[in-house]
Amino acid sequence: METYRNPVIPGDFPDPTVVRVGDTYYAATSSSEWALPYRLFRSADLVNWDYIGPAFHEVPEWLMGSFWAPELYYHNETFYIYYTARRKSDKRSYIGVATSKDLTKGFTDHGLIIEWTSEAIDAFIVDIDNKSYITWKAYGLDKRPIEILGAELSADRLKVVGEAFSMITADSDTWEFGGFEGQCIVKNGEYLYMFYAGAGCCGRDCNYATGVARSKTIEGPWERYEGNPILFGDDIWKCSGHGTLVETPDNRYFYLYHAYNVATNVHNGRQPMLDEVIWDKTTGWPKFRYGDTPSLQAEVPIAGTIQHKTPDFTDDFSGATLKKEWIWDVSKAKPQTTFAENTLKMQADETQTGSFLGLQPRKGNYTFEVSLESQPTISTGIALYGTNNEAVGLSVKDQTIELWTIEKGKRTILAQAKSKQKEITLYVTTKYGNQCRFSWKDANEIHPIGEVLNIDRLPQWDRPGNPGIQAQGNGHAYFKHASLRWE
Repeated sequence: METYRNPVIPGDFPDPTVVRVGDTYYAATSSSEWALPYRLFRSADLVNWDYIGPAFHEVPEWLMGSFWAPELYYHNETFYIYYTARRKSDKRSYIGVATSKDLTKGFTDHGLIIEWTSEAIDAFIVDIDNKSYITWKAYGLDKRPIEILGAELSADRLKVVGEAFSMITADSDTWEFGGFEGQCIVKNGEYLYMFYAGAGCCGRDCNYATGVARSKTIEGPWERYEGNPILFGDDIWKCSGHGTLVETPDNRYFYLYHAYNVATNVHNGRQPMLDEVIWDKTTGWPKFRYGDTPSLQAEVPIAGTIQHKTPDFTDDFSGATLKKEWIWDVSKAKPQTTFAENTLKMQADETQTGSFLGLQPRKGNYTFEVSLESQPTISTGIALYGTNNEAVGLSVKDQTIELWTIEKGKRTILAQAKSKQKEITLYVTTKYGNQCRFSWKDANEIHPIGEVLNIDRLPQWDRPGNPGIQAQGNGHAYFKHASLRWE
């Protein structure tokens, strides 16, 4: 029997959604405050996933960030993505919709579809009796409870045509306290089954878990399973939830969801996991095939599947555009870049961290390496970036190497060294996602600098810090090579 190991998509790719089109599976995940919005993946077997690119090739004008909980839907040879994002005009999170015929070309935005009280998130689409419904989570503001609501959609799935109705509300006296979200609804037998996530989703103190409820109609009443939660954490993977069920051609059901790895705590973020769901023939209720905690190793969904090793990332800047893996802080302008002679030329800026392009680490143990040219007036280097006010990095200016940290907006130099050469290679080696050691090389000699640094302070509640390249000052930085290697 062939097996796979979790996670199936290593790295910080939370709130996964999945659809099957023929024999191919497509997934999308949140991207939080990183542009471009939302991550798209493709798989032939639910185990090996190739990164397609971002859902949007430009940030929709009405959005400012908080790129959460996308939901994929497929109809009439068209992909739909129903996404949560924060609106510029009032900084409130609502739900938009976009469509695409070809995911490699990105989505065309159609704008807002759900604007509900103060905030609405976590869309899910379900087809029932030749009608399509959108469901969503209301935050529990405006003196309403936390609840899942629904409404009928138009035939083109781009607008709401029915009155909103309340489906189920959070029970504050149970394990669900603190959250009720990430719903996914499937029909099995005479019932609709709603899988949902409850309790606290994110950060070191999370206690997320997965529950299920059922109803014979979309409007309810919805009956919670007395054995909830049906999936929760253990001492290897914690805070498991917010996923989507998908059915294989041979009628097996798999749940793609996220969880934190305990060994790296929150430093690798919420990683997509895969577990099979089976149905009790007597009661009709679902359960997970391998128990009520995330599986470490399980039978593959498609016979003959061999799980591939996560590839390292390398960029020699030989193309004419940025590789699709590079991301940036959406609160700042996209760094201006040009390419010539296997060199990336990046416009610097004078903010704390300068202009920054990052990568998402797939594992807790990695080495990030960048070769660059020292400039007389520009600080050019590498950084582990949380926000513009929280970062740590190693940079060079006029052949002077500086190890620095930015904490609560204050920049501090931790160590300095002098290079004899203009072309320098900088490194950061990270263990467990939070213990990092910087070094630099000129000629053929590698020089460690400073002490091992703990970067526990970098992760935000919904995302970890990311490694990347940075340029601070007024002018241009020149990068020759970048690689991110897993250990």
